[in-house]
Amino acid sequence: MDPVPSRGRPTVYTVGQRAGVSVATVSRVISHPERVREETRRRVHEAIAELDYVPHSAAASLARRRFNAHGLVLPELSGTYYSDLLMGYESVASAAGQSVLLLIVDDRPDIEVSLLRLAARVDGIVLMGGVEVSASAVRAVTHKIPVIGISGAVHDIENFVTQSSGSVTALTRHLVHDHGRRRLVFVGDPSLASDVQDRYDAFCSVAADLGEPAQPVRVRYEESDGRAVAAAYLRGEIDADALVCANDELALGILDHLSRAGVDLPGALAVTGFDDVPSARLVRPALTTVAQPVRQLAAQTAIRMCELTEDAARGTHQPPADPADQHQLPTTVVLRQSCGCTTDPTPTPDPAPSAEPHPEEL
Repeated sequence: MDPVPSRGRPTVYTVGQRAGVSVATVSRVISHPERVREETRRRVHEAIAELDYVPHSAAASLARRRFNAHGLVLPELSGTYYSDLLMGYESVASAAGQSVLLLIVDDRPDIEVSLLRLAARVDGIVLMGGVEVSASAVRAVTHKIPVIGISGAVHDIENFVTQSSGSVTALTRHLVHDHGRRRLVFVGDPSLASDVQDRYDAFCSVAADLGEPAQPVRVRYEESDGRAVAAAYLRGEIDADALVCANDELALGILDHLSRAGVDLPGALAVTGFDDVPSARLVRPALTTVAQPVRQLAAQTAIRMCELTEDAARGTHQPPADPADQHQLPTTVVLRQSCGCTTDPTPTPDPAPSAEPHPEEL
């Protein structure tokens, strides 16, 4: 029989008692989740979240020393966007003598347990919007180490984001007022990321004036999903004269598939994206999109994380008590041929991070 759980900070014993399992089972769920039945894992994860439990090894490690490492939790690692984000973050972290440990969520089970295990090996964690993790799990980590959100609001913590709604509003109005588009459809599932939800809300604010329903085509954000949307358009399942896509990957997949099918672009259909990846200016028709400063966003997040971990090392780190600050960087509409414009202006480049800070400056 397991010992009677102690009072105060939740322990592996209190987790086991809450979940109705042994201490050994709790330990296996944390260290080797693949060896435990799904239903049992679910009960243990719920107990961990309810109790705000952080494994003792994490607390002990954090009490003993610094790791000179930041944890970066991302939903995936494909495409130019993530490459720019990593380069912007790592360049600042490296200049400050910090390494970066990645946790790629993708379809990984037991995300919250993985997050807690990562917390045992780093001085702070950057959590990207779109990563599905409970507020209680985030709260449990913030009581031990600093946690920042990036690219989408993440619970009640400090967040670094790019401005989405203003540029999407301007882009959608451009399609309506300058090109006479009337059957606009948003492509991308807003429920998967808070920044995409902001883009969709801005789109709806303009589309509503046309008296048209603004239901999105709910797909993920990869190029293959864009090709599937293009195929649905060719089958007559999407009635639109303009597609406003959540990101460039979707838009590029649509453009390529429809171009190969001989669709008049942008005559019959205008297509726009968001991100301004390098290939956006190389395709034909060149992609109208919104440029966002991804590297600068990541660099500023890294600078802030270095400040917070220094505070924690001095014993002055305090878990956030109020809703998070939002640090917002501007974005820029880039007009090219895919919306119907005849000119192809030089796109606004992604602003580079300011001069890399010397470690002593952080």
